[in-house]
Amino acid sequence: MENDDLNVGIQYFRNKGWTPFAFQLEAWRDFLEGKSGLLNAPTGSGKTFALWFPLILEYIKEHPSDWQKPRKNGTLMIWVTPLRALAQDIQKAMQEVCDQIGLPWKVSVRNGDTDNKERTYQKKNPPECLVTTPETLHVLLAQKENQILFRDLRAIIVDEWHELVGNKRGVQVQLALSYMRSICPQPIKLWGISATIGNLEDACRILLGRENTHIVKADIEKKTEIHTVFPNELEKYPWSGHLGIKLIDKVLPIIDRYHSVLLFTNTRAQTEIWYHKIMETRPDWAGLAALHHGSLDQAVRTWVEESLHAGKLKLVVCTSSLDLGVDFRPVEAVIQIGSPKGVARFVQRAGRSRHQPGLPSEIYFVPTNSLEMIEAAALRSAVETGEMESIHCPELTYDVLVQFLVTLAVGDGFRKDELFQILKHTYSFQHLTGTAYEWALNFVTKGGETLGGYEEFSKVEMGEDGVFRIKDKRTAMRHRLSMGTIVSDPMLKVRLKNGTFLGMIEEYFFSKLRPGDRFFFSGRNLEFVQIKDMSAIVKLSTKKSSNTPSYMGGRISLTSKLSGKIREILRDASQGIFASEEVRYVAPLLDLQQRLSTIPDDNTLLIEKNISKEGHHLFFFPFEGRMVHEILGSLLAYRISVNYPITFSIAMNDYGFELLSDSPIPIEDILEEDLFSEHNLEEDILRCVNESEMAKRKFRDVATISGLVFQGFPGKPLRFKHLQSNSGILFGVFEDYDPENLLLEQAHREVLEMQMERDSIFGAIRKINRQQIVLKKPGQFTPFSFPIMVDRLRATLSSESLEERIAKMRAQMLD
Repeated sequence: MENDDLNVGIQYFRNKGWTPFAFQLEAWRDFLEGKSGLLNAPTGSGKTFALWFPLILEYIKEHPSDWQKPRKNGTLMIWVTPLRALAQDIQKAMQEVCDQIGLPWKVSVRNGDTDNKERTYQKKNPPECLVTTPETLHVLLAQKENQILFRDLRAIIVDEWHELVGNKRGVQVQLALSYMRSICPQPIKLWGISATIGNLEDACRILLGRENTHIVKADIEKKTEIHTVFPNELEKYPWSGHLGIKLIDKVLPIIDRYHSVLLFTNTRAQTEIWYHKIMETRPDWAGLAALHHGSLDQAVRTWVEESLHAGKLKLVVCTSSLDLGVDFRPVEAVIQIGSPKGVARFVQRAGRSRHQPGLPSEIYFVPTNSLEMIEAAALRSAVETGEMESIHCPELTYDVLVQFLVTLAVGDGFRKDELFQILKHTYSFQHLTGTAYEWALNFVTKGGETLGGYEEFSKVEMGEDGVFRIKDKRTAMRHRLSMGTIVSDPMLKVRLKNGTFLGMIEEYFFSKLRPGDRFFFSGRNLEFVQIKDMSAIVKLSTKKSSNTPSYMGGRISLTSKLSGKIREILRDASQGIFASEEVRYVAPLLDLQQRLSTIPDDNTLLIEKNISKEGHHLFFFPFEGRMVHEILGSLLAYRISVNYPITFSIAMNDYGFELLSDSPIPIEDILEEDLFSEHNLEEDILRCVNESEMAKRKFRDVATISGLVFQGFPGKPLRFKHLQSNSGILFGVFEDYDPENLLLEQAHREVLEMQMERDSIFGAIRKINRQQIVLKKPGQFTPFSFPIMVDRLRATLSSESLEERIAKMRAQMLD
């Protein structure tokens, strides 16, 4: 293709003092040639321009003499972004291009925050580009005559595809794309934008919904400079979270050194704690430092993002709420508190600093215990070799399918056979059977086998013309209010007595508070007053508190990619090879582990046996991550109890797990009985955990997404207990009278595959069966076993007595 076709874009870049990157020119040419694909480029490299300009260039080519003349073009492009916060910045960047080159186009945002006046205007005067979210895209499909809205469509861009591909929001996007491409009169160019992931080609295939893939990669070397913050003294008996805030004296000078810093923690609770401590230590930063996490009021988060964009803030303490490409000026440096437990997460956060081409990202790693130095070394190694985690896409999510059927029925309706082919063209439903499809149709039209007698579950009707539609306006309205796949944990709004909204905190936190109790949240010391109308009423407190809300599920698990790198480092260390400064720092700790027990390599499963005043301890070290270890611990406890009358308590961390009993554990005999057999593995896993209760909780989410349970009207949500009760009743009905129900089957499957990480557990067992089992009796707790034991103590002791208890235990071991 001639460069003449690209001249307007090239000239725009020249006027800005820029030169288009090779990947941008490649994307322009591919787009103009009618190709679809996936763009893989680092943050801040001009991805938006790479896919916005070719549409403009195509339009100019079609109207060479009068492209600056206003026309009613209809909507030519839809830009899908996973975050509302991204939408405004993308819209501004696109609109600026049009304004500066004299193209009379309108770029508009449409999401849940768009008011009715703007929505009506957009319907009468469609913008050339609509920036929206996956949820709002489905809202548009639920409109009558949606084919008119999409009739001029030429391209759909899905931003941050790596954030969507592995969850049900990504399934929503797949369904919408397949349907829209089927109803548009002309071929649609479909492009995704993704950060680097381990299975980029799979991500492309999932997006395009077909076998062939086309990936445009930015040939921009983005270096990441990693600086590890070393404690003055090495803990030879580390425990999780012990360091962290104690290193604040080393963190503050780093913040002082730069004009702008993001300080990432892994949990909302840690974010509140660090912000609290920093403001206590540096009150002169008031107004220059801010807090950002997903439970804060949206207005507060928006203010923080805008202040970052304007360069008004020196420091933002945040969680993954700022992981995604929220558009703000690149900060100068990033600080990561504790291991992020994944390579991609670490690189994504590092990329928020200096995210301009040619400049290296700069990130400081602050360990929360000595063993995290090994994770720092593993991260450094993975970043240097460019290794990333793979992301896997959910399949046969019948709750999303049921919701989609009703969405289309609310809009223009659908024909049975036509829609089946549309569904089969998506990756997630490529294996959908005719029987399962018939079940889904029966479910939305009659309520399935068990709910047919209840009118509210018979939502969709097939007309004489063979089109499935919803005729009842109330049913249609309730569905529009319930669309989406984000099912939040039970949350309470936190309000001051004057009604000021501060944010959201999970319900269980307040279940432990009494009126008058104090806590720290949203950067304020607060006193709990009462629960009223689904809100926690609080007032400002002059007394300080260290009680910070913690959030269920806050502890993330080590990824398999990072655990593999850790095993490589330990293998080298067992041979006396210390390749990085972090591993050299913890060499005395590893030396102590080797002397007391051993350092396991790739071919070894280490088991440590100990006796203490608490009882008989067995420690296993598979290095497979907390989530897998939780199930493995339960599995082994169950298998041992079948033949031995022993009761266990279980504790775990990312490196291993502990079985503790009052009775002696004859582990030598037990190991002779093929403890890690794959025979009946799945059945044993289901027996060893309360799978039915887990499935019941999972079914609440499935029931909500599928529309079985209505969450309430705006401003009048159903209480969580009522939601739980409704879904629990339905779960029981299906278990007893409709065991073949696909939503019930999905809930059980999701527990096994997602919560129990079925594939990871089976992989771990297979790996163990290839390894040599080494049993050690060190006579005392080792550097590897000590932190697992502390995690168990943490669950039963207050933080003060925990500190005292650990100090005594350390003193005994160091004597």
